[in-house]
Amino acid sequence: MTAPLIPSLSGRTAIVTGASRGIGLAIAQTLAAGGANVVLTSRTQEHADEAAKQVEGPGTAIGRQAHATDEDAARACVAFTIERFGSLDILINNAGTNPAYGPLIDIEKSRFAKTLDTNLWGPILWTSLAVKAWMGEHGGAVVNTASIGGIHVAPNLGVYNASKAALIHVTKQLALELAPKVRVNAVAPAVVRTKLAESLFADNEDAVAGAYPLGRIGEPVDVSSAVAFLASDAAAWITGETLTIDGGALLGQAGV
Repeated sequence: MTAPLIPSLSGRTAIVTGASRGIGLAIAQTLAAGGANVVLTSRTQEHADEAAKQVEGPGTAIGRQAHATDEDAARACVAFTIERFGSLDILINNAGTNPAYGPLIDIEKSRFAKTLDTNLWGPILWTSLAVKAWMGEHGGAVVNTASIGGIHVAPNLGVYNASKAALIHVTKQLALELAPKVRVNAVAPAVVRTKLAESLFADNEDAVAGAYPLGRIGEPVDVSSAVAFLASDAAAWITGETLTIDGGALLGQAGV
C-alpha cells in the first residue's frame, strides 16, 4: 500500500478512545503524523503508555487510562488534555466491544447491556464532556467508529450491529444538535485486520477478501486515513455523514 496523504492537523489536539491497538492506534498514529497532539486512552495505563510509544509525529502522544464508560475517568481525561495542551479540537470515539456474538434470541441481558453501554453510551458520554469542556465554545470535530454492520444485517452479530446502527443515528442527531460549532461524522468499516475482527477472517481470509470487489480485507490505515480527513479542515462542510470504508463490500460480490 502507498503511504496515505495526511491533511495538516498542526496545532490541534485529539483524544482517541480505545487506542491501544488496531484501528484506534492507527488513528492516533495518523493524526500525530498530521501534526496533532494525541491522547490515547485504554482500559489500563500500561496499555495506554505502550500505545503512545508507537506513535511518532510532530505532535506529542500521551497515554491515559480511561475506560470508555467510566464517567469519572473520561471527565478527568478531558480535563487533563485541555490542561496539558490548551485545547481539545478532535474527539475520536473508537472504543468498542462485541461480547454478544450469537443469535439475537440467545443473548443475555448482561452482554446486551455491555455492548450498548460501550458502543453507544460511550460516544455520547465523551462527546458531551468534550463539548461542555471545550468544543461548545471553541469548535471541534467528532468522529465515531461505526461499522457496515450498522447498515446491513449479518448472522450472529445482531446486538453489535444494532449498537452500530444506533451510533450512526446518534451521529446525525449530534451533528444537528451541535452545529455549527461542532462537526460530527462517522466511519463504517467492513472487516479490518484487527484483534476484534480476527474471528471473522482468521481461518478464511482468502475467501473473505475474495468476496470484496477490491480483493482484500481492510487494514487499520484504511480507516485512519478517512478519520483524519473527516477531522480536518478538508471536511469543513461535512457533518452528520457516515463514510463507508468497505472495499466495495456493500456493492455485492465481484464477478457475480
